[in-house]
Amino acid sequence: MRIEIDAGRQELSLLHDGGAALKRYAVSTSRHGLGERNGSFCTPRGSHLVRAKIGAGQPLNAVFVRRRPTGEIWTPELHARYPGRDWILTRILWLSGCEPGRNRLREVDTMRRYIYLHGTHPYAEMGRPGSIGCVRMRGEDIAELFGLVAPYAPVIIHA
Repeated sequence: MRIEIDAGRQELSLLHDGGAALKRYAVSTSRHGLGERNGSFCTPRGSHLVRAKIGAGQPLNAVFVRRRPTGEIWTPELHARYPGRDWILTRILWLSGCEPGRNRLREVDTMRRYIYLHGTHPYAEMGRPGSIGCVRMRGEDIAELFGLVAPYAPVIIHA
């Protein structure tokens, strides 16, 4: 199976090896657009793979900081206490670029930029760009996707 993210449609498709869509999910890519440069806060394009799966067994809305669960569960009250926080919730699929010079190594390295597919809070709007580089998904959706994809699954991101 492979993942295809269409940033123009703000949609993630989980595809069988033959190309047929198994699942489709609304997502939110970067509000800064597409781009690969470190510090750009853009969502990187091109061929990637799922380098690490983080959060197996965590409850929906488990809060992660630096890829580690904090023990907190997102609630509207917690959200109000930390209004500017970029919420990374439920599960993380950490991406690594596969194209040296485009999205891998030096100033364009997807993994060193900490680009993930991850869950977010229910207030976050899907179907519109809104992240700071990662691909956000609803908690239930990332939990389902996490269970369906294997480590090193291919991921393509395009406009």
